[in-house]
Amino acid sequence: MNPGIALGPQLSPPPPGIAGDEVRRFVLSPRCSLTPRTARLFIASIAAGTFGVAALFAVQGYWPILPFAGLEIALLTWAVRASMRKGQERETITISEESVVIQRHGGQSEQHSVFPRHWSKVKLHAPPTALHPSRLILESHGRACEVGRFLTEDERRSLAVRLKQLVGNVNESPALR
Repeated sequence: MNPGIALGPQLSPPPPGIAGDEVRRFVLSPRCSLTPRTARLFIASIAAGTFGVAALFAVQGYWPILPFAGLEIALLTWAVRASMRKGQERETITISEESVVIQRHGGQSEQHSVFPRHWSKVKLHAPPTALHPSRLILESHGRACEVGRFLTEDERRSLAVRLKQLVGNVNESPALR
């Protein structure tokens, strides 16, 4: 349904308050293959099979299986809805000449972090073990913000390289190309 990550040199219109400056914007979103329609079809197909088997057992006198089948479908519905809510999360990283702005949109909440670009640093921390993901951190003046938690390792590494090119190291502001 969505591309997951928008990488590359994207010249987007500057947000309000940044007039005429060149701006780079990265919109990060988790990969979510289910649409509301396909989610309903998925749950309906699983429910049909589950209640079909439960009905066969209920006809043979094992009627207590019906509440458990209903509970199973209710839990599946809850899990699919939770997954789809997570799929609506977005992170937007906007890099201008003077600042790096990170906005998180997720459900009811929205977080906003602003770092001065000249004093910011991009770090990709290696995972403590092979089973854990790496962490992509933007930091400045003792504050840090992790981005791209839901990205794959390759996407996170690619984003880290691109952000390092645009943000630079502390006390360095490369051209926004």
